[in-house]
Amino acid sequence: MRKYFHPFLDRPLEYLKGVGPAKAVLLQKERGLFCYGDLLYDFPFRYEDRTRFTAISSIQNTDLPVQLRGKLGPLTTMGQGRKQRLVSYLEDETGRLELVWFRGVKYLLQNLKPGQVYIAYGRLNSFKGKLNMPHPEMEVFNAEKVARASHFAPVYASTEKLNGKGLDHRTRRRMIKQVLAEMKTITLQESLSQSLISKLKLCTRAQALSWIHLPQKEEQLHAAQARLKFEELFYIQLIMVRRNIRHKKRIKGHVFERIGQHFNHFYENILPFELTSAQKRVLKEIRADMKSGAQMNRLLQGDVGSGKTIVALMSALMALDNGYQCCIMAPTEILAQQHYQSISEQLAQTDIQVGFLSGSVKGAERKEVLSKTAEGSIHILIGTHALIEPTVQYKNLGLAITDEQHRFGVKQRAELWKKNSERPPHILVMTATPIPRTLAMTLYGDLDVSVIDELPPGRKEIQTTHVYDSKRMEVYNFIRKQIHQGRQIYIVYPLIEESKKLELRDLTNGFERLLHYFPRPTYQMSMVHGQMKPEEKEAEMQKFVERKTQIMVATTVIEVGVNVPNASVMLIENAERFGLSQLHQLRGRVGRGAEQSFCLLMTDFKLSKEAKKRIHTMCSTNDGFKIAEADLELRGPGEIAGTRQSGDLGLKIASLSEDQGLIKTARNAAKMILREDEDLSSSENKPIADYLNTQGKFMQIWTFIS
Repeated sequence: MRKYFHPFLDRPLEYLKGVGPAKAVLLQKERGLFCYGDLLYDFPFRYEDRTRFTAISSIQNTDLPVQLRGKLGPLTTMGQGRKQRLVSYLEDETGRLELVWFRGVKYLLQNLKPGQVYIAYGRLNSFKGKLNMPHPEMEVFNAEKVARASHFAPVYASTEKLNGKGLDHRTRRRMIKQVLAEMKTITLQESLSQSLISKLKLCTRAQALSWIHLPQKEEQLHAAQARLKFEELFYIQLIMVRRNIRHKKRIKGHVFERIGQHFNHFYENILPFELTSAQKRVLKEIRADMKSGAQMNRLLQGDVGSGKTIVALMSALMALDNGYQCCIMAPTEILAQQHYQSISEQLAQTDIQVGFLSGSVKGAERKEVLSKTAEGSIHILIGTHALIEPTVQYKNLGLAITDEQHRFGVKQRAELWKKNSERPPHILVMTATPIPRTLAMTLYGDLDVSVIDELPPGRKEIQTTHVYDSKRMEVYNFIRKQIHQGRQIYIVYPLIEESKKLELRDLTNGFERLLHYFPRPTYQMSMVHGQMKPEEKEAEMQKFVERKTQIMVATTVIEVGVNVPNASVMLIENAERFGLSQLHQLRGRVGRGAEQSFCLLMTDFKLSKEAKKRIHTMCSTNDGFKIAEADLELRGPGEIAGTRQSGDLGLKIASLSEDQGLIKTARNAAKMILREDEDLSSSENKPIADYLNTQGKFMQIWTFIS
């Protein structure tokens, strides 16, 4: 059970008038509410306007609840046993609306009075084209009470069990009023410094907790929301920023003082193109980290094709110039092989030795790689998670690079730290999944973040088109033409096998149908999905890489890690079933060569509003960061880049998608305070230090690297 910042907030709910031990236990089990603080920090999810009534004749079908005032008609029971229901109607001067109850019929017959004027509140339902109101809240109309009613009546999340025991949101309102009345008799300790409250024009903590539940006017509600959201985000940022500062002070890193022969020779004689300004900026950031004396802990974001691998290679050359080794770890063997082949080719004219290690490297070959790595004659070792196995010993590992970071667990990444006994290597983690800046600030706030936000010149944009299922034959004809021109094709399905619940195309049946339209031996197809054994999957992918097959039929397992420059078309079946970031990752499998590439998003005609927006966004831009921002707006933080959702951060009121400006304000405030008073030891920052010491351990802050 969490402890709060003041003894008043720690009082058990069973001592609240009208609650008692039994109801207190139910509140614990159903909503996790143990004490006054839990009750006050379980915020309303919406507010009702109980001062306004809707005329029955003006009712329109809406998802929002409506409040009516009228005379209750006769009560009629219909049906038998479990199918019994109670039916009546409410009538005002403009019309009549049917009311229906399926539970509590006996109680309602005893307590409702036909002919009396009632207030009915609830959501509407349509049955056979006619509107009714199932299970309305019924209250005898009292003009004096309505005059005193709040424009902002709070509504709280509840459960069937709580409602059944009389602990619905009306009872919660009474409980809140009682707690707030008692709170007026104490002085609630502040959780922010007075200078911060004054500078940002925030209301006090006591005002915020009162106004968030029982605002008398709109300004009070907005002030309470601003204060509580800021406080929530501020402490997340404070913990993240302080962790970053302390990491740099505590964890010493290898000092890479010089740029030498390896780097300069590659840059001047081998690099086949001019680096973009973004790549140059990121290399300067990495260079500054690696000569600072602190361990680098940096996240490198870059859209598909932005040139992250070259930046990684040139960072590795910095390590080599200072007498250290580098390893590059990829999540799949095929991606690791691709890195190995491309880097080996680029360094072929040098004396730099590049090694490869994965689960498939065995026997004498494995012994040789392990021996050369241990003695230091392999300068760059590339592979899968085999790189962190206990048998792999490095002579002097100075830089560890992981690609597609979200495919590795925190423990796996932490194993890299142990690969140098003197001090841990610098860490560079890369992702091709663009993450909105404000989300990165919160989820990866304890890392330094570099962004490659421009593509190399001359790269052709992928043409993305929305096509309906009715145009399937035209799409297949287009694919045939591309294959006859020597190109390769991806066809992606949302499911492996047919689903009885979902009307979606599936890979298994799709593969059989495609054999009819693309018959052997004229066309050859590979099939890859998540239920295949890793070695089978790798073999099928390798056939496609080596052009032994022209069509890769797959599920989303190919969204990361297959680099086939010859692939020019991506057809995504049931594209409406995929999230924006996933669609963008899939699209990134094409457009890697010099030829014009295409992404075809095939859907049925029936699309939701959100699906239409996703498809439109995909067709209108290739910019991964714009897509990530749109994705954040559409579905919240979600599983962007394999990260956890906002609920895992313990957010009760703030939103990572809606409060982006506030996140920046909170981070800037945290940086400013810690720059001047890292230990929060000043009298001015005592409220912050006290709050952090008591509440910090309850904050569910997930970090990218621990």
